[in-house]
Amino acid sequence: MVSVVVTGAHGFIGRHVARRFASAGWEVTGLGHGNWSQRELVAYGISFWHSTDISLDALITYSGKPDVIVHCAGSGSVAFSMSHPFEDYGRTVGTTAAVLEFMRLHSPRSKLVYPSSAAVYGMAKKLPIAETDPLLPVSPYGLHKVIAEMLCRSYASIFGLPVAVVRLFSIYGEGLQKQLLWDACSKVTRGDSQFFGSGAELRDWLHVDDAANLIYNLAQIADFECPTVNGGSGLGVAVSEILTSVFEYCNSPMKPRFTGQPRPGDPAGYQADVTSSGRFGWKAEISWKEGVQKYVRWYKERGE
Repeated sequence: MVSVVVTGAHGFIGRHVARRFASAGWEVTGLGHGNWSQRELVAYGISFWHSTDISLDALITYSGKPDVIVHCAGSGSVAFSMSHPFEDYGRTVGTTAAVLEFMRLHSPRSKLVYPSSAAVYGMAKKLPIAETDPLLPVSPYGLHKVIAEMLCRSYASIFGLPVAVVRLFSIYGEGLQKQLLWDACSKVTRGDSQFFGSGAELRDWLHVDDAANLIYNLAQIADFECPTVNGGSGLGVAVSEILTSVFEYCNSPMKPRFTGQPRPGDPAGYQADVTSSGRFGWKAEISWKEGVQKYVRWYKERGE
């Protein structure tokens, strides 16, 4: 049986990646923080779970020699990186270095897929954004992703490790209890309709199931040249349009209002050029309207 180690498997992206590999018959080992019920372990296809920090010692102890490692562990918040930049560095750069060193020393034939972020582009000069465009991060979160990518490329080229990087744009989906859609549904419930920014900010929304499929595909093409692709739908959608749809699906009489003040570290526009990811047969299948409707339905049915 082919095997995969998913770091950060208890997280939102990690658990969907685990389920995608398991659905294809892979044996999945998860590492990271969090507690699972037996029902959840089965639902997400995790054969072995180890609650641990992502360190070289932990990887040596629990990973064996997997065919693939997907390194989903790390910081997931621009806001956290602004208030705790040193801790964010450790979560992103430190853990990535540990994974690469584990591969170099103990499992050089393992393939690594590293989910990076569109935050590496910062204030993009043009849209859509191509992988060859300048990396100009405006937050510690984005900067640390750039450094982690540099580590991936250096280990791939110097030590011949098979690596692939995907720069994920705005990932969302049922079960995500943070970020814009969660915030919007929660505000509708409270009778609030005010949001940061102007509403004209563009975001490229990719459903987490599509992201997991892309990561699965990248595991097949990882090599010492470290192919790097964007993970987005290729469509830029205004935040105001997204929020208007959320309010409508929630049957709210309110309309979203905006403060005009952007959040620190939030660029005005993101839209992915997905030419590279499309070259090996992948494309996003779930439209943002369908995905938002599914998210609102999940929110309403949570039973809380």
